[in-house]
Amino acid sequence: MWRLGFFFHDMAFGLLTVFIPLYVVVFQNTSILGGPLLALGVMTSLAIFCSIPASFLWGYLCDKTRHYKAFILLSFASITVILFLMALPFAQNLIVFVVLYVVMQMLHVAHESPKNVLVTEHYSRNDWESSFGLYEGVTEIGFIIGLIAGMVLFASALSFSALSTYSFFLCCGLSAVAFVFAVAFIADPLMIFERRLVGIERKLDFTNRGFEGSSRLMDGLKWDGSLKEDSFLGLVLGIVLFSFATSLFFTPLPIYLKDLFGGQQQYVYLAYILNSVGATIGYFLIRRRARTMDIKKQMPRFVILRSLLIFALVGIVEFALFPKILVGLLLVFIGFAYAMYYILMLSLSMEVIPEGKAGFFDGLVGLGAGLGAFLGPFLANSLSFVILFAITAVIFLLAFITLKIFSH
Repeated sequence: MWRLGFFFHDMAFGLLTVFIPLYVVVFQNTSILGGPLLALGVMTSLAIFCSIPASFLWGYLCDKTRHYKAFILLSFASITVILFLMALPFAQNLIVFVVLYVVMQMLHVAHESPKNVLVTEHYSRNDWESSFGLYEGVTEIGFIIGLIAGMVLFASALSFSALSTYSFFLCCGLSAVAFVFAVAFIADPLMIFERRLVGIERKLDFTNRGFEGSSRLMDGLKWDGSLKEDSFLGLVLGIVLFSFATSLFFTPLPIYLKDLFGGQQQYVYLAYILNSVGATIGYFLIRRRARTMDIKKQMPRFVILRSLLIFALVGIVEFALFPKILVGLLLVFIGFAYAMYYILMLSLSMEVIPEGKAGFFDGLVGLGAGLGAFLGPFLANSLSFVILFAITAVIFLLAFITLKIFSH
């Protein structure tokens, strides 16, 4: 039941994910930030970069105080207020809107680290992938419903001004519902020990391998084990590169899709729905297969799959081979690959990152996402979407190589 609040929260952000980029583009004074695409990049990257120290702060505070519910409530309540302000006439000034958006994102990340801790501390390590998969699958369904709501609104005969007002008020209401459900159903863990226990188990496993290896070698026996520890730096670089490529691709994607579908913005939502359907399939599939998967070996495979899919997208765009149909199909598989990677990476990071630094993972994701959010629209505006997609595919390939090195 505690996931219900996040379900309605993601419903609101499902609508906003596509709506806000389209909303920024229609501002008449985007020239003050370099034009529509660059204005979108500046706003998104500024919000993400400001969210990075916020992620570290919220992660530290929630572990320090051990009051995780309070930070989730803070996030949902502040988002409700800011979305209400965005619906008011004074927020139609671009600078005001950017300020509100940046503040909203800084407060939005307040729920991320506590949410991750709720999963890791409520369940044993063997169930982390399954539990994260269930959480992400349920909330992704809410995200899809939000996208459908956005598609319905854009298909109506409303003017864009009326559409924006209805959208922000609707998302404000959904965030308020999320807050109420969070108050009613979320509870702090009674005991905080699972992550610490996992850390002790990792040290004991390393020590045991050391004793086993030395004893076999002293007896003149062959030993096939290894005392090599995981490369934490490699993991960090892999997370940043993957996040960078993802943001590079998705930040300007609504604008590309809008052009692809001839300005019919409801089909932009449809494309994102297909992407989320693929992700939902991945989230629920990993729940059933997590216990039999080798995380370090399987995770890089989904990164290279994403690279290959975007290379395929480059060919589709370049040669105009049934672009509308094939782009939609590719987005399904791109979403699936992300879901599988994300659950495996999130579980691994919560295992590696020590207690007290719960916001470290979100900070790394934010670092890559901030760079991609600025460069994505900039490259699309100064070069072309085809070149942007090709660069994205190459960066995913570099992330794959990094994680393969880490996993050996």
